[in-house]
Amino acid sequence: MRVLVIGSGGREHALCRSLSLDPQVSDLHCAPGNAGIGQVATIHPVAATDPAAVTALAVRLGADLVVIGPEAPLVAGVGDAVRAAGIPVFGPSGEAAMIEGSKAFAKEIMAAAGVPTARSRACSTPGEAAAALAEFGAPYVVKDDGLAAGKGVVVTGSLEAALEHAASCERVVIEEFLDGPEVSLFALCDGRDAVALRPAQDFKRAYDGDEGPNTGGMGAYTPLPWAPDDLTEQVMREVVHPTIAELGRRGLPYIGVLYVGLALTAKGPKVIEFNARFGDPETQVILDRLATPLGGLLLSCATGGLGAAGELAWREGAAVTVVVAAENYPADPVKGDVITGLEPTADAYVIHAGTELVDGHVVSAGGRVLSVVGTGPDQASARAHAYDLVARVNLRGSHYRTDIAR
Repeated sequence: MRVLVIGSGGREHALCRSLSLDPQVSDLHCAPGNAGIGQVATIHPVAATDPAAVTALAVRLGADLVVIGPEAPLVAGVGDAVRAAGIPVFGPSGEAAMIEGSKAFAKEIMAAAGVPTARSRACSTPGEAAAALAEFGAPYVVKDDGLAAGKGVVVTGSLEAALEHAASCERVVIEEFLDGPEVSLFALCDGRDAVALRPAQDFKRAYDGDEGPNTGGMGAYTPLPWAPDDLTEQVMREVVHPTIAELGRRGLPYIGVLYVGLALTAKGPKVIEFNARFGDPETQVILDRLATPLGGLLLSCATGGLGAAGELAWREGAAVTVVVAAENYPADPVKGDVITGLEPTADAYVIHAGTELVDGHVVSAGGRVLSVVGTGPDQASARAHAYDLVARVNLRGSHYRTDIAR
């Protein structure tokens, strides 16, 4: 099987790493890729959000499967263009991807499907925003209605900050705060059937103790020993299956991964958000523990054959990932610094996110630069192995959280 992965971040490196380990995958390509992806796949300088260019590349390569990693190409209709050329795609159509592209559309789908979620209001004017904030009270939750790379949400006790964020967006969704630990659950879908991956937890705030601004995610771990035993079954029953059924009723068969962001409230799991792609950095730890070969699994989703794929197999033990971020991330990250100390250890390895190769040197090229993945028989050992390797990485001005999976 010849596979083309679209994207350039840590999620895409994790996907490429797992695909490279699948005996069914004979030829692996990625566009545009990064310095780490280039070690396991042939990379191509093609813009991920250009439907015509991606399609032309897929046709030229004779790809048997195209896997679209980030949300922006999905919403831009890259998957639609590649499918129109007769090539199977793992990733929803541009219309179906609006469950991430518009928070208001996602809330509409949830309401129609009876999915448990927070009460909310879509607001387009300062007056509407002020009224919604007064209705729900603090802590205030304000979400940019459009794509924001995981950083469009403000949760604050300050009414001034909430109003300021609302004013900076064309349209926002304001909702009641959901209290409880957060969990990410990914479901692979083929338009009709769905299968759950293991739940994970990520850490969105920039600094220790969940302080500082929201980020795309500073670390993650799986499994979750504290989560209810029936959590996955409940979420599939109450959230995933009703959602893909509602999309199907609207003529939008959902093919790809449905990312369900949850709060485990006192009244049960409630949906915080949907995303139309794998979460980053949760993907790094989930795929590390997945023993079922990834290529065949994603192809079965793209071709409507998930029902015959069988039960997923998982490796024993735990995985923890710690994100190493550039100086000044998330505000204005510094780029272009040389990175060393990337060699794996017996129980940990580095996933590249914002990196590129310049004159033979790996240099920083983004805000979240690396995800260091540690594994072990339990969470404590996996965490220790991750931080042992983090300590070896040398990137001037970088920072990371020291409390991931503690």
